[in-house]
Amino acid sequence: MLRPLYLAASNLDSTMLRCRNFRVKMSSDAASPSTESRVVLGCGMTTIDFLATVDAYPKPDDKVRTTSFKIQGGGNAANALTCAARLGLKPKLISKVSDDAQGEGILKELEADGVDTSFLVVSKDASSTISYVLVDNQTKTRTCISTLGDPPMMPTDLSQSILLSAFDEARLVYFDGTSTETALFLAQEAARNNIPILVEAESEKEGLDELLGLADYVVCSTRFPQAWTQAPSIPSALVSVLLRLPNIKFVIVTLGEDGCIMLERSITESSDIEERDVDNVIESLYREKDDSLIIPTCISSTVTKLRTEGIGTVCGRLFVGTAEKIPAWELIDTTGAGDAFIGAILYAICANMSPEKMLPFACQVVAAKCRALGARTGLPHHNDPRLAPFIS
Repeated sequence: MLRPLYLAASNLDSTMLRCRNFRVKMSSDAASPSTESRVVLGCGMTTIDFLATVDAYPKPDDKVRTTSFKIQGGGNAANALTCAARLGLKPKLISKVSDDAQGEGILKELEADGVDTSFLVVSKDASSTISYVLVDNQTKTRTCISTLGDPPMMPTDLSQSILLSAFDEARLVYFDGTSTETALFLAQEAARNNIPILVEAESEKEGLDELLGLADYVVCSTRFPQAWTQAPSIPSALVSVLLRLPNIKFVIVTLGEDGCIMLERSITESSDIEERDVDNVIESLYREKDDSLIIPTCISSTVTKLRTEGIGTVCGRLFVGTAEKIPAWELIDTTGAGDAFIGAILYAICANMSPEKMLPFACQVVAAKCRALGARTGLPHHNDPRLAPFIS
């Protein structure tokens, strides 16, 4: 899962969103995807999560009692598509479960939330993926231990005709970076048919580079950009990502309580566009933040030639999405916060939201999720009043 974003979402009396040095009223500019653009296809992990909260993370050989316990569906792709479904999209999931009790529970929960499970492989005499999640009430952190399902998903689990039929009416395809052999087959087909691709880059793994090479959009965990590019800072790493992946339109890195940063490629360049060091641009954006605002905000640069010494220059815009801290008594669990962020980004792309609206919207969705135990309990629905400034 991507590093969670901690946000304040409780005070929405104002429907104002800060963009650079002015506020834009969002209620009259709310967006929803058209009927024909609501279908999204996702491929990746689905699990059963066993969640337990404790007063403090146990030391070796400790015995502790849980303060609460929940069994709920999980997995990056399954969580993100559940979020997208609640927001109003029509997601289809390609994944694999077993015909055991866990697999049955996974299917029922996804179907109840409106996720199309007709492309899930149900394997006999196998095991579904299980995650054990320990939530520390003091630090508000979670520790995940996963037992992967066996056997893993392979492209041969579904016939080629069935896999290709999953693309019917798809506006967007999403990969969480797992099941890479199946994902690569699907991504190549999506690219051939000019269907946009969003790839989640959580950590380096086999097959991910090839998947990223086919992506139109990338959402990264905090550590991934620098680990993948060896760049000295996150902003310079984002420049390197756009240079290494010439097809992508934007890359976003989630930064936990520090929000997120997005770099959007500019299609047109002119000789009069200013060239600046990318780290200096980010510093200037952070100086523009208004820390007195409660709701998530967005600060953006103008189109700039962003330079990184020893790496290169890319023309684009930088965006800083802020994440307000949730009061300690309201923050319950950050499990699946990154998945909720991606689910909201999927919706925003389908609704053609501008970056200035998309980032605060995604942060607002995450804020709701973090106020309940588990990756899905707190995910908001389309008619949630907290989303009214963004969704019509």
